[in-house]
Amino acid sequence: MLVERRRSAFPLEFLMRVGAAWAIISALLVVINWGAISSMRFPDPDDTMRLIQVRDLLNGQSWFDVTQYRADAPGGGVPMHWSRIVDVPLALVILLLTPVLGGANAEIAGLVITPLITLGVAMLLAARIAWRLLGDEETNFTALIMAVCVPVLFQLGPMRIDHHGWQLVCALAAMNGLMARSMVAGGRVVGASLATWLTISIEGLPLAAVIFGVLALRWLRDPKEKTLLVSAIQALAVTCAALFALTRGFDDFATYCDAISPIHLAMFGWGAVVLSVLARLEVMPMGARLGGFALAAGGALAMVLVSSPQCATGGGFSELDPLVHDYWYVNVREGMPVWAQTLTVALQYAVTPLIGLYAAINLASRSNAWLGRFWSDYAMILGGSIVIALLVARAGAVACLLAAPPLAWQLNLWLRSIRKMERPLPRVGALLAVACALLPTLPLSMSALVLPARAQIASAATGNLKVSNCRIEANADILNALEPGEVFTPLDIAPTVLLVSHHSVQATGHHRGNEAMREVIDTVLGSSAAARAKLTERGSQYLAVCPDLIEPSNYKESAPDGFMADLLDGREPDWLEPIATAEGTSFKLWRIKPE
Repeated sequence: MLVERRRSAFPLEFLMRVGAAWAIISALLVVINWGAISSMRFPDPDDTMRLIQVRDLLNGQSWFDVTQYRADAPGGGVPMHWSRIVDVPLALVILLLTPVLGGANAEIAGLVITPLITLGVAMLLAARIAWRLLGDEETNFTALIMAVCVPVLFQLGPMRIDHHGWQLVCALAAMNGLMARSMVAGGRVVGASLATWLTISIEGLPLAAVIFGVLALRWLRDPKEKTLLVSAIQALAVTCAALFALTRGFDDFATYCDAISPIHLAMFGWGAVVLSVLARLEVMPMGARLGGFALAAGGALAMVLVSSPQCATGGGFSELDPLVHDYWYVNVREGMPVWAQTLTVALQYAVTPLIGLYAAINLASRSNAWLGRFWSDYAMILGGSIVIALLVARAGAVACLLAAPPLAWQLNLWLRSIRKMERPLPRVGALLAVACALLPTLPLSMSALVLPARAQIASAATGNLKVSNCRIEANADILNALEPGEVFTPLDIAPTVLLVSHHSVQATGHHRGNEAMREVIDTVLGSSAAARAKLTERGSQYLAVCPDLIEPSNYKESAPDGFMADLLDGREPDWLEPIATAEGTSFKLWRIKPE
């Protein structure tokens, strides 16, 4: 039977253990990603847009204005839904290093240092759960699991400067709050962490609801634990309001479904008031407590349904034009359910959390008193994160991180049992099973090596794709030698064109630019003659394409006689004048001739 052992928070021995693991993992990540770092190749267009947003901030754009004015410039730009909170660490690193390294090198350093700092904070928070509640070996194994968990490393590796890494930190900070000896302090940590997450990205709302549901269950189970829920909801309401004022100011009170808005502040405030009043009443029967919870949750839901019904049906994405939905949204694979992913991706996102859930349930059954309740609650939260990840694959990184501490305990238990095995064959088999638990795609990789004839099948199953040789950054000088103008591009490469040049683009793959995105897709699917009329009317001066990327191929497949198909098949219309591009790249650039 496991007993409570909540050790001190951040002792030197713990910091040295985690620091050594972080240093080794960081060094390996820098070596593995050096090619992308040196050539400024980002893992996702959102990372490119994040750097552009930070550049605009450092160049004088208002802190409260996150509009991207070089996307759909004739339409006034695209108002991004991203929070300035994530801009702060990257901007600070660049500002501090620019006098020493120069602007360009300071940016590259920031693209490496900032995600690795995020990784270090996440490792500290995940390993702290193991350190305080499990043991030394479990602390080491937690760091090991993070090092081999692909969804986690993708969100926390060099060049990954989008907001997903900081979401992981906020989730872990909330779970750390549940370990606090003081329910008031713990609740405040939980509420403030979730408020920060929601301000960074409102996609944290489902897991926040799960966590508050678990805190409500604690109150129902033991009225003495009501302080945890009340402190958490109060901290959530106050911190959200403060962060709203700090990042949005007092000039924009519009309702957005994809970002914290006044309606959300009203919901959190209502919940805080109802639960605070409920907590001050004398001991009441469970039915009365359930009624109070229903009033808090029902009132918040009613606010949304009455004032912003669109936010209850999917928010900003539910309002996408059907063309944008079919050609862009469904191809953003990380936003699709796990069953819509390749086999490799599905295994990476599902196996580790499920084993972690089994371990958390196992821990709860072997623990008593407070520790048993903690692991029981932990298992419910982890289970909720798994359900969310099944529906939205990118949420799987949170589930993987939450699974790390209990899985570390289970791993240590397995290894102890394996050490006691006397026969070599069962021992080897058990070790392979453990390896497959940590590396779910190992069987697929091994099958490709052992059965070369099936390598193509394995490649298809794992989702391996041809690497593009477009290298827009290598054509930066060519682009910047041209007179500034709008470059018509497919959605995925538009952020890179903005990053490396002084030009503007019609649209990027960001849903608030829905109308401009629809126009881009409609143009590439239509005829070349129709494309000329649209581009001439709009005033676009250049056209750029990366033929070896998936997006143009999708357009060609859907419209074999369309404008994009003509470009990819070499049937360039005579109103396009080719511009020579850098050797060794597939990037194609044309000047649009005036009619």
